[in-house]
Amino acid sequence: MTIATVSVGVILGTRPEAIKLAPVIRQLRNLAQVKTNLILTGQHREMVDRVMELFDLKADRDLGIMKPQQTLTSITCDSLQGLETIFAEIQPQLIFVQGDTTTAFSAALAAFYHQIPVGHVEAGLRTNNLYNPYPEEANRRLISQIAQFHFAPTKLAVQNLQKSGVTGEIHHTGNTVIDTLLTVADSQPECKVNNLDWHKYRVLLATVHRRENWGKPLEDILKGFNAILERFPDTALLLPLHRNPTVREPIKAALGNHPRVFLTEPLDYSELVGAIARCYLLLTDSGGLQEEAPSLGKPVLVLRETTERPEAVEAGTAKLIGTNPQIILNSAAELLENSAIYQQMATAINPFGDGKASERIVKIAQDYLFNLK
Repeated sequence: MTIATVSVGVILGTRPEAIKLAPVIRQLRNLAQVKTNLILTGQHREMVDRVMELFDLKADRDLGIMKPQQTLTSITCDSLQGLETIFAEIQPQLIFVQGDTTTAFSAALAAFYHQIPVGHVEAGLRTNNLYNPYPEEANRRLISQIAQFHFAPTKLAVQNLQKSGVTGEIHHTGNTVIDTLLTVADSQPECKVNNLDWHKYRVLLATVHRRENWGKPLEDILKGFNAILERFPDTALLLPLHRNPTVREPIKAALGNHPRVFLTEPLDYSELVGAIARCYLLLTDSGGLQEEAPSLGKPVLVLRETTERPEAVEAGTAKLIGTNPQIILNSAAELLENSAIYQQMATAINPFGDGKASERIVKIAQDYLFNLK
């Protein structure tokens, strides 16, 4: 084999994967002697397409697996079958997956079946609760047993992998989401929402979508949001709605008629960065926002019982508050009323990286690929 024949696959299916793999793909495509194949499963459709457009990414292969009421089983099986055919065609010497989605797990398993080395971006995150978050905790643990290259975002992630006794190389690289965030933030993107006056209100940016918060936890979160708005008339709530009706419809029912609640369709990533930069604080069950917001100096209140990113809590950039309405109100009130506590969180150092993670990851991959015999 000559260097010119080196083939690499990058598999993604969701918006967060596209955001976090975009800088890796860009670095890989700077390597003229590597054929980088971007493979889209389509686990999420519209949301991932919009991110692909933002970063000028075009899929070389698209499985198009998304369908109504899709299940974890259907996502896994459809991805495995589609990737089997694609891997036979492109014969990659290395594939990249990111994080803990069902797409990432399926791609890693498909690669294992073909004895293709796997590079796991954002490896080593753990809550040590197999069902929280579900199915992400199991997905990332299973990927760790398959991967040959573990690209860990933090020192704690490195320690988690070492404790797990994984095989393969462990590398502390930082998180690629910071690479993407800083690149987009440099352009000072706007976030225009109909009738929302960013200067009139202290805007609270919220996102809620995780499976473990479906049902009563979501009801409690929405009660907490209403309590904040009632107590602080100078606040407004910006809440981009997830596509899933299981979370979308209860949010619309509980908050849709409030004059200071602004429900929107999912924001483009550049608009999201603009919203983070302009908001006062974040209330979220998202993993990525726990990493991104501190780089723009915004405190994060995490609407979950556990987090696989305890570094943010330890660094003081985020606070784990759960879903109890009274605790949500009290935690937000502390930041809205106490400027010293707010500044302490807003100025804490982000533990997730310096914006050069993708460079480190691709250098490691390059050294491996160019030394293949």
